[in-house]
Amino acid sequence: MSPAPDRLAQFEAFIRRDPGRRGLLGTEDQFPPLLPGQLGAAAADLLSTGRAVAILTGFFIPGATPPAAETDGPPGALRVAQTLRDLGIDARILTDRPCEPALRALAAAADFPESALEIVPLDASSSDPTAATRDWCRAWWESEFGQKVTHLVAIERVGPSHTPQSLAAQLRPGPAPLERFLERCPPESHDRPHNMRGVDLSAHTAPLHLLFEPPARPGRVVRTVGIGDGGNELGMGQVPWEELVRRLPGDSAGKIPCRIAAHLVILAGVSNWGGYALSAALAMLAGRVDLLAPFTCQREFELLQAMVDHGPAVDGVTRLQQPTVDGLPFLTYIQPWAGIRRLLGLDE
Repeated sequence: MSPAPDRLAQFEAFIRRDPGRRGLLGTEDQFPPLLPGQLGAAAADLLSTGRAVAILTGFFIPGATPPAAETDGPPGALRVAQTLRDLGIDARILTDRPCEPALRALAAAADFPESALEIVPLDASSSDPTAATRDWCRAWWESEFGQKVTHLVAIERVGPSHTPQSLAAQLRPGPAPLERFLERCPPESHDRPHNMRGVDLSAHTAPLHLLFEPPARPGRVVRTVGIGDGGNELGMGQVPWEELVRRLPGDSAGKIPCRIAAHLVILAGVSNWGGYALSAALAMLAGRVDLLAPFTCQREFELLQAMVDHGPAVDGVTRLQQPTVDGLPFLTYIQPWAGIRRLLGLDE
C-alpha cells in the first residue's frame, strides 16, 4: 500500500494545531473535526487537471505600525506557486495594491519572477470600487493567462461577510438561523470583509472575491481551493455560518465568517502552514520531494525577514514590523514545516 495517505494525514496533524487559540480547530472534546482530509484532495486535483493556477493572497492590517500586509499568506502562497511552477504547472500570485510592497519584497528575495505577480488596483475614493474591480476581473479572465486558468487558490485572503441571501443558500440540516444572524451581523456589516476584531476592511481590500463567483466567468469550470485559519478567508463559505460562529471567540464573531465557498478548503492553525502542507503534498504525490530540499527552515526565516524589512510586512496579531506570524515566535511558527520536512527525509 502506498504511504501517501498516511503521510498526508500526518501533514494535516502538523498544521491542524491552534497555538494562537483562533477557535476553528478547537479540540475533539469541544467540537467535531472541521473539514478534515481536504489537503490530499486539493493536491491530487491540482496535479491531475491543473494547467494554470492563480493564487490569491494578501491581508492588509491598517492599524499596524506601520500599516502593511501581514506576514501570514504570502509565504505560503509563494511556496505553493514555486512548487507548481517546478512541476510544470503555470502559477501566478495575485494581490491588491495595498499588499503589493510586501509581496514584491518576498518575491525579490526568493528570485520569484516579477512576471508571475499580478497586482489589482484599488481606488478607495471611487464611488463604486467594486465595479472597477469587476471590470478588471472581466479583462483578466479574457487575458492569455486567464483563459488558461483551471484553478484558483486563496491563502489568507479576506472575503466578504454573509448576507441573508448567502446564509439561506448554504447547505445545513435545518432552516437558516436568520434572526440570530441579523442580531450578530447587522445590515451595515453585510457583504463586507472583516478582520478578527470585527473591523471593516473594505477601504483597504480590493474585492478579489469576484474571481471566485461564477458570474464573473460564464461558461467556465474553474476549481477553487481556500486556505485559512480564522473563518474570514475566501473558501470558508463552505461551512455554515452558525458552525463558524460557535467556534469563534469574541462579540464580533457574527461578522467574521466569509460567505465565499470553495470546492476544497484546507484549515490550519496558521494559513501559511496550509500553503506549506499543500506544497509538500504536491511534491510528494508527484514523486518530486527533491524540489523542497532548498527551502530549509533557515531559508524560510530569511524570506520572512526580507518581506518584513523591505516590504514592509507586519505580524497580523501583534501588528508590529517583526519576523513573526500570528503572534508566534519564529521557532514556534516553523515547527510544522520542520516536521513535514523530517517526514519527507529532508532533515536540516
